[in-house]
Amino acid sequence: MQSSNGRPRGVGGDAESSVENHDGHALAPAEASASVRYDDPWYDALASGWGEASGDGVPVRATASARGEREDAAAAAADVYLEVQRSAAFQEVRSRYRRFVIPAGAAFFVWYLAYVVTATTAPGLMARPVAGAVNVAMLAGLGQFLTTFLLTWAYARHARLRRDRAALELRWDTQELTRGVRGGVL
Repeated sequence: MQSSNGRPRGVGGDAESSVENHDGHALAPAEASASVRYDDPWYDALASGWGEASGDGVPVRATASARGEREDAAAAAADVYLEVQRSAAFQEVRSRYRRFVIPAGAAFFVWYLAYVVTATTAPGLMARPVAGAVNVAMLAGLGQFLTTFLLTWAYARHARLRRDRAALELRWDTQELTRGVRGGVL
């Protein structure tokens, strides 16, 4: 029988996995892990050692110095982001965002709640015909969709006119500061 990559399975001493039965006898765990081959086309040589077992069955770990350098760089990058968060420019962008979103969200919530409460407490009012088969409830329901689209348009316009340029400048500054912390490597 052949495997999907064209090699014969279970023939000779060519082990494909530690689970297979080789020539009628099972390999011992230490012998099986030593005989495992990595001929897989999807095997990533750059990531070798991550979670793989060494010959004695103990997982291989990254060196402490490389991990320490990464942690130092991450801590320095975190400091950059905290510095940007404390800046006046960032606080202004957040303030502009809150000044639009909180009142708009509250107004939309009140409008939706008024629609639901009116529909449940005053069914006679909602059933009043406006034109033909169209009643007040249908117009209010369509008004919900209309206000959703209007609110989305207003939010996008507000973001474009009041926040996007400042946020883009903050992003650029943050990337420049992070690039400087990491030594020019992203």
